[in-house]
Amino acid sequence: MTEFTYQSSGEPQQEPNKQDAGKDSLVNKIQQLGQTNVAQMPADSKIHCLTIVGQIEGHVQLPPQNKTTKYEHVIPQIVAIEQNPNIEGLLVILNTVGGDVEAGLAISEMLASLSKPTVSLVLGGGHSIGVPIAVSCDYSFIAETATMTIHPVRLTGLVIGVPQTFEYLDKMQDRVINFVTKNSNVTEEKFKELMLSKGNLTRDIGTNVVGSDAVEYGLIDQVGGVGEAIKKLNELVEARHEHSEGKLLQ
Repeated sequence: MTEFTYQSSGEPQQEPNKQDAGKDSLVNKIQQLGQTNVAQMPADSKIHCLTIVGQIEGHVQLPPQNKTTKYEHVIPQIVAIEQNPNIEGLLVILNTVGGDVEAGLAISEMLASLSKPTVSLVLGGGHSIGVPIAVSCDYSFIAETATMTIHPVRLTGLVIGVPQTFEYLDKMQDRVINFVTKNSNVTEEKFKELMLSKGNLTRDIGTNVVGSDAVEYGLIDQVGGVGEAIKKLNELVEARHEHSEGKLLQ
């Protein structure tokens, strides 16, 4: 039987049925994603996926046409992941050109301090301050065609007019170097060599590292894609369970 609701005018108005709601949902999917059937994570999944894409936005808001990852959006997510008992592992997907150094380091430090297993995967690019984020997880992957640009910290379009500004940039660069070398297998000497290399980048110094080269230098643990990354994350989650059970038995 069709149900009616009555408004102040006294005229009956039919409630929207499930068929109309389904049509609206279908139209939204086509408008937003260009397809009718959109795959979703299962409700009982223990893995959360966090994406770091475009430019990492810091204290200054970027123009609306820029694809950005806002650190004020990511940081609360990481806190929620740590507190949520239903999430047992985190997969971090990167395709970023870099961005704000301090915002990137803040995200990196939070990921490195999570108590739950974490795996990162660099797809397309993990450039500049994306490098510390990529190495902050327990295990890291990079696609065969993905790249990582390593270069010194710089201020675009500004002239360093006083020694204090240079010292500040130098100390910030040391923070990046220390974090990357602490959370990966690359040595400080090799990372500085890649960072200060000449002739690799047009009108700049630094190195563009591709796929297997990142693994060879010790920056990334393994070349692989989504399948390998999820498999490794499940292994880390399983190992954490076994460790916890072993402690309980003792």
